[in-house]
Amino acid sequence: MPEFPISAHTSPRLFYIYDPMCSWCYAFVKSWHALRLVLPAEVQVIYIVGGLAPDTEEPMPETMRIMIQHTWQKIEKMVPGVQFNHDFWVCNTPRRSTYLACRAILAAKKQRGIAGLIDMLCAIQTAYYQKAQNPSLPETLTVCASEIGLDVTLFETDLVSESINNTLIQEIQVARKLNAFSFPTLCLMLDEKIHPIKVEYLDHQKMLNEINTVIT
Repeated sequence: MPEFPISAHTSPRLFYIYDPMCSWCYAFVKSWHALRLVLPAEVQVIYIVGGLAPDTEEPMPETMRIMIQHTWQKIEKMVPGVQFNHDFWVCNTPRRSTYLACRAILAAKKQRGIAGLIDMLCAIQTAYYQKAQNPSLPETLTVCASEIGLDVTLFETDLVSESINNTLIQEIQVARKLNAFSFPTLCLMLDEKIHPIKVEYLDHQKMLNEINTVIT
């Protein structure tokens, strides 16, 4: 397990555990961005990819397709400004498989650090939820890599590398250690104690208040 997230630190660390193909993470984008802008300077943000669904080439079961479509509709009603391109369900053969998209995030981070991670996350969410493209397919992720200016040849190599897969496994282990089994999850760690922060889709100030209560 990697030492950087779990080892003892004196400064507070806010863990954001997410999956690039999680619709609730997409719904959280605006509130998460607003929270990051007002976080106290001493709070270090650490992104952890949680790995929602392992690799498979099997089509998504019909019951799950219906359930996820209903989730999209629920989010659209609940979070103002969030919209999904429902053409995805007629233009693609969906898979319940997110690990490849997770590896794409880590491959982008390997090239460009946290900026690459954030850019790739945005590109995948845009491709999936707005352009009705399938991020379970490597060709979709390669286009995303090109769009954000990555070295595409290196990206394609890293995407299937043992090193990136090992990093994914390690981050999933960290997510489990932080008791993150659904996404998005926020955890504040201070003095080796984990403080869950309630995810708020409509009011980032509530999350900030919780964080300030812990660190002050």
